Amino acid sequence: MPDTPHPAAAIHPEARIGHVHLKVADLDRALAFWRDVIGLEVQQVMAGQAAFLSAGGYHHHIALNTWESAGGPPPPRGTTGLYHVALVYPDRPALAAALYRVLQAGVPLEGASDHGVSEAIYLRDPDGNGVELYRDRPRIEWPRDEAGRLRMTNRRFDLEALLAELPRAG
Repeated sequence: MPDTPHPAAAIHPEARIGHVHLKVADLDRALAFWRDVIGLEVQQVMAGQAAFLSAGGYHHHIALNTWESAGGPPPPRGTTGLYHVALVYPDRPALAAALYRVLQAGVPLEGASDHGVSEAIYLRDPDGNGVELYRDRPRIEWPRDEAGRLRMTNRRFDLEALLAELPRAG
């Protein structure tokens, strides 16, 4: 057998990660977070058991459903499952606005990191699902070692400096 991988073994470089479906205990409570705090737009609600939300009118980026989870508890820590869902913002002002909405809603942050390639804020939705709000730096700015491999970091992310980039009213 040759040591060279078959060309079909790698995913196409333009492939994207599609939508995420989250099992939630209470659809109204989940909508209050994903719609009212995060700012996603409801595209459709199905029989009070599922909702499809997106940015910019796409059919859905996030779906919330109670099909197998109505009234259920969050999964316990230390078990397998989704670590977090990540929402990518186009720039620092957009990420600052997202952080502002989260803070105004009183949602506690779990952390914030500068990864060199991105700046990220971590929190949880009402069902305990991990949520990452982040923006990528331009690829030309990504830190690399002498061989050209990525050298991601885990530095402190200055949230006050981020909030200073909020657009000023009027």
